[in-house]
Amino acid sequence: MMAPADRWGPFAAGLDPAEQRARLRALRQTARLLIGPRGANLCRLLAQAEADPAALEPACRALDALAATDRRQILASYAALARAA
Repeated sequence: MMAPADRWGPFAAGLDPAEQRARLRALRQTARLLIGPRGANLCRLLAQAEADPAALEPACRALDALAATDRRQILASYAALARAA
């Protein structure tokens, strides 16, 4: 089970499936652009989570497992993107 602090963006509870897919894709694109191959596992899990909700928790763990600098870059960029929408 995911911690309440991890319930943001595509990991938020109660999202419409189409909105969740859009958020997963935005997070995946952000990770791919910012950290490239270092985020390959995260990107794979985010893509998998579009069709399989069971991959959400592993994707969240993969994000948390990134180097601090990579994680901060992704979170800051995703937050800026979400604010602009």
